Amino acid sequence: MHYETIIGLEVHVQLQTNTKIFCGCSTAFNPDNPNVQTCPVCIGLPGALPVMNRRAFRLSLKTALALNCQIARFTKWDRKQYYYPDLPKGYQISQYDLPFSFDGFVEIDTDVEKGETKKVRLIRAHLEEDAGKNMHDETGRGHDSHVDLNRAGTPLLEIVSQPDIRSASEAKTFLEELKLLLTYIGVSDCNMQEGSLRCDANVNLHVHTDDGQKIATPIVEIKNLNSFRGVEQAIEFEVARQFEEWQKTKHGINDVPKQTRGWDANRGATFAQRGKEEASDYRYFPDPDLTPVTVSDEFYAEVKSELCELPAARRRRYRADLGLSHYDADVIVAQGDHFTNYFEQVASLCGDGKQAANWLTQDILRELNGRSLTIDTFPIKPTVLGDLLKRVATNQITVKSAREVFNVLLDEYDAGHDATHDSKSVTDHDSAFDLSTARVESIIGERGLAAVTDTSAFLSVIAAVIGRNPKPVADFKSGKQAAVGALIGQIMKELKGADAKVVREMLIEELSKS
Repeated sequence: MHYETIIGLEVHVQLQTNTKIFCGCSTAFNPDNPNVQTCPVCIGLPGALPVMNRRAFRLSLKTALALNCQIARFTKWDRKQYYYPDLPKGYQISQYDLPFSFDGFVEIDTDVEKGETKKVRLIRAHLEEDAGKNMHDETGRGHDSHVDLNRAGTPLLEIVSQPDIRSASEAKTFLEELKLLLTYIGVSDCNMQEGSLRCDANVNLHVHTDDGQKIATPIVEIKNLNSFRGVEQAIEFEVARQFEEWQKTKHGINDVPKQTRGWDANRGATFAQRGKEEASDYRYFPDPDLTPVTVSDEFYAEVKSELCELPAARRRRYRADLGLSHYDADVIVAQGDHFTNYFEQVASLCGDGKQAANWLTQDILRELNGRSLTIDTFPIKPTVLGDLLKRVATNQITVKSAREVFNVLLDEYDAGHDATHDSKSVTDHDSAFDLSTARVESIIGERGLAAVTDTSAFLSVIAAVIGRNPKPVADFKSGKQAAVGALIGQIMKELKGADAKVVREMLIEELSKS
């Protein structure tokens, strides 16, 4: 007996607008001052009339195009009726039977090393307003619960996937790719700590019995997961729980109602909340206060023209045009749009995409992490790094020498930063210690790092090192190839700027002669 995991995700994304979807109240994150970003419209006072936020619809359309969705040229608003303390109107303005977009997909990597991908289909992406937030006393002392309506009316885009996801790790990968895409196109900050990206996971199993039957277990919706790791852990727990439950009860999908469960991260377990509502329970009907929206050809073309190159396309281009591995392309693109722009400038200037990728994924990322910097605040600009790596590509300096120059530039920047930290602003500091291509040239000259191109001088140094080291020479002659490492190290100390590959070839040739 075995089972297959079936997962569909519902992702709620807060759009990056200054005001709410149907009124002019601020959408700024403000947990310390509850109920101050409200008005008669978003708290549902009688007679208040909503007006649609044009920017919210524009950002939604942009997202739907990036998600490969079909765009409905006519869409309307619906009232979704239910009661909850943080929903003051008693209904949520959403979209039901005529969403503005449908039938899209997100491509995810299932094996980065092998370059294997998978398309997760999307049922729809639709606009709706957020509810407020209930704040409960969790000390167990019986204090009051409170409602903060600052979030009520915040514009949300709900993205609903088909049940195409087959594991908790795939669900996490899907969310990571979705977040990357949304931040690339600038429609949301996707800050999960502030609630800008939330996820519900619908999970059930297809159990394959020994007699050849396939039985679907009842669907469970896990609500309001607010971290990628939390999504992964909650699904893993729920899969194990459902299989254990099925072994006890043998209940199929139609034997018990759908259930909503919460996730307790402290206990590492899901817990029952309530029966899952069906569409009929919400009593949807068209909102009489809002006019439908018609998407013109001009508006469609205008929004589509705003899209940048998307992450999946950029990864493919890096592999095809620059010869990057699947892994390197994935690492670079995953750092975001500014990082990829930096990389592309460096690769263009030095003419070697692989060399640029090696430096970005190793040296640059190490320094960014160690210094808690972003690529925008990194002191070595792409023009300077591009110039440095071009010197490597054209054999003007070795990779070892380039790293020495790189470290000297950072050391000088740090020294300048320490000297001016108390007296100058960040802007003044950046201006005073601008690391330029001219400084690269002078460091190479000061430290004698220019590559040695005249190999005639190598022979005397190689001969001297061979003469001083009879044991490594004997080891090499007895078949121990690694013995040349110690000899190369000594030669390179004397021949600063020499190419280690050339030195190795000449050394082995001399050892073979003698």
